[in-house]
Amino acid sequence: MLVFWKARLVLLAVPKTGTTALEATLAPHADAAIVNPPGLKHCTVRKYRRELAAFFEQKGRRPMELVATVREPIDWLGSWYRYRQRAALDGQPNSTADVRFDAFVTAYLADPQPDFARVGAQAQFLAGGVDHLFRYGDGALVPFLAERLGLEIDLPRMNVSPAGALDLSAETEARLRRERPEEFRVWNEAGRG
Repeated sequence: MLVFWKARLVLLAVPKTGTTALEATLAPHADAAIVNPPGLKHCTVRKYRRELAAFFEQKGRRPMELVATVREPIDWLGSWYRYRQRAALDGQPNSTADVRFDAFVTAYLADPQPDFARVGAQAQFLAGGVDHLFRYGDGALVPFLAERLGLEIDLPRMNVSPAGALDLSAETEARLRRERPEEFRVWNEAGRG
């Protein structure tokens, strides 16, 4: 999470949406950069409003605008799936090394979720709303930040999930859309800056 006090912006770090590259590039220009622990780095909208807003916004005297990016839900799950296939997780409960993507999505829909499929939800992360919500990969977030911050921004590629097959059956995709409509609703509402 990056706080730009003069620009009155807080850039939230929605997991698996390219925020590591944004942090690496913009942290030197931020008034506050919370990159650890992960629970604070990936501070949800509700947690920000409940625990941090009063501090950064001087108890309401200097309101901040929240900025976030969201990824298409199947692509977002695919990124998590591929990320958890890396060798460093071999043998760990959250490894997806021996799991097909279709089985990963099915496990994501389970209650309770097994460790390897427990990745949260973008809609839950963003519950409470942000002022500016951008779609991952559409190219609109960087120009917005460049203008608001008065910077030229050239993002490196960082924390990219390894390549891997993302075969998803029509039945599993239909179930995902039926059981997690809020994830697709957030995606469809994004991009209105």
